[in-house]
Amino acid sequence: MKLIGPFTQVLTLHQLPLKGSLKDDQLEIIPDGGVLVRGGEIQSVGNWKALRRQYPEAKMEEVDGPSVAMPGLIDAHTHICFAGSRAMDYAARNDGKSYLDIQQAGGGIWSTVQHTREASLDELTRLTTQRIQRLNEHGITTVEVKSGYGLNVEEELKMLRCINTVKEANTANIDLISTCLAAHIKPKDFEGTHATYLQYLVEELVPHVQAEKLTTRFDIFVEEGAFDPMISKVYLEQIKLLGFDLTIHGDQFSTGGSRLAVEVGARSVDHLEASGAQEIEFLSKSDVVPVALPGASLGLGCAFAPARKLLDAGCSLAIASDWNPGSAPHGELLTQAALLGAHQKLSSAEVIAALTFRAAHALGLGDRGSLSAGKLADVVSFPCTDYREVLYHQGSLKVSQVWKRGGLLSPTSKS
Repeated sequence: MKLIGPFTQVLTLHQLPLKGSLKDDQLEIIPDGGVLVRGGEIQSVGNWKALRRQYPEAKMEEVDGPSVAMPGLIDAHTHICFAGSRAMDYAARNDGKSYLDIQQAGGGIWSTVQHTREASLDELTRLTTQRIQRLNEHGITTVEVKSGYGLNVEEELKMLRCINTVKEANTANIDLISTCLAAHIKPKDFEGTHATYLQYLVEELVPHVQAEKLTTRFDIFVEEGAFDPMISKVYLEQIKLLGFDLTIHGDQFSTGGSRLAVEVGARSVDHLEASGAQEIEFLSKSDVVPVALPGASLGLGCAFAPARKLLDAGCSLAIASDWNPGSAPHGELLTQAALLGAHQKLSSAEVIAALTFRAAHALGLGDRGSLSAGKLADVVSFPCTDYREVLYHQGSLKVSQVWKRGGLLSPTSKS
């Protein structure tokens, strides 16, 4: 057992609702606080001096200087298992080229597919590990990582095996949640229809995923140019019957994905930049978690997801980075969340909740996301005296310390 602190403030996020808008005065803030840890879980959170008196046998792990503690951040949507760069795509978009122009010039998702297929498992593992280390340095203690740049049985399995290899090697530092996104687009080298490709995944890929226990989650890109809602629903219903959790890339450029997410009982629908009043109302009557991806909006130069309207309608909201080589190469979750909050007028409570316990809920994880008894002791601290400083600095205020399951990680980078 050990007692970590004292922190100038401990922001617990305890007993906040999973859905709807939040005000900062709903936050539980413990001044001069401490976190008592036993076996990787939080046993108690409270006043530092009171905890010291109550648990004199606890080992003291004292924090120097002013600091604000909060739950470890959760990035619930990334594509960081990839090889190659799409810098040419980014420059071409800013030069006025269309998505079709970029595709015809050899760019787009297929470019990343080619680079990822060419990379060995060892090379892909090395690249993914580098990105995981960067996330950890910025206070991410849980991250979702998708496949989707293999687009055939052999290469999708390579990606999922890579994610699991990195997961096993980084157990003490960060938790990886793998998701199979083999239904990203229909690959150019597949001879058949979109529906035939999805059935190929069900019959040829899924049995290997089950046998090796490579993931518990499947995703699909429901969009014009990818997969339409009708054939996506057939695919998702088959996947769900096999016992997998579902999530959907939906409403990025056109609508239909969010409604499908509700119909099939997906855990989340991610993007939502195109969602309007009807989609928001439909989501508000469900338990599907909307996940905003401001990194994609910044990378593509398009509108943000309607986060304010979603919350005001009674929806939940998570915010994730969508870190990928094409539309969202930025990868800085806290900066993106702060910018979305400023643009959409989200309270600090709403933004931080979207990065912690609501993001955990989008991944089906009930054991983390708040600093309260029984939760994982995933804690980050920032070098300030007031939690509002964290978003105020829009990502330039870096975490000072990270604890994963109560273990203090190496000093984080300040770069």
